[in-house]
This record gives sequence, C-alpha cells and structure tokens, in this order.
Amino acid sequence: MANGFTRDGGVQEQIDATVIDAINRARSHLHHEHNDTNYCLECGELIPEARRKIIPGVELCVECQAKEDAREKAFSAYNRRASKDSQLR
Repeated sequence: MANGFTRDGGVQEQIDATVIDAINRARSHLHHEHNDTNYCLECGELIPEARRKIIPGVELCVECQAKEDAREKAFSAYNRRASKDSQLR
C-alpha cells in the first residue's frame, strides 16, 4: 500500500495509538469506588433522584457531566501527528 511520506507501518502505528488512547480514556471512567452519596463529586450539588435511578452509580450532576464531556471531546479531537489519517476517525 502506498503511504506517501510515511514509513512502512506508520499508518498502523497511528491507528494503534488512537485505539490505545480511546481505551485509556474509557478506563479512566471506570471508578473502583461508587459515589455512595447523592451529591456531585465535582460541585457538591444534589444529583436529582431521577438521574440517579437512570444511571446507577452516577457521580456527576448534569452540568458537571456536560463540562467533562466537552473536555473529553476537545482532547479526543486533538490531531497528535497532524496527518490526514488521524483526521479520518
């Protein structure tokens, strides 16, 4: 396969690095201890009962979760190698 300016295996290394990053982000969300209280770990506000019922073990209120999701989106969109291949995901 013609890779342009990349060395042999460079494209696969890019793919592997992207997958590893995604796995590490997912693992960072696995909490070994659940929030036994009904309060957001970030801001301390009460998490509504409906949210706690729908998402067992939820640790963030809606507002803090939205902020966390925005931070992750910005991180996952980072083009680490400035190549076209990393922009295709």
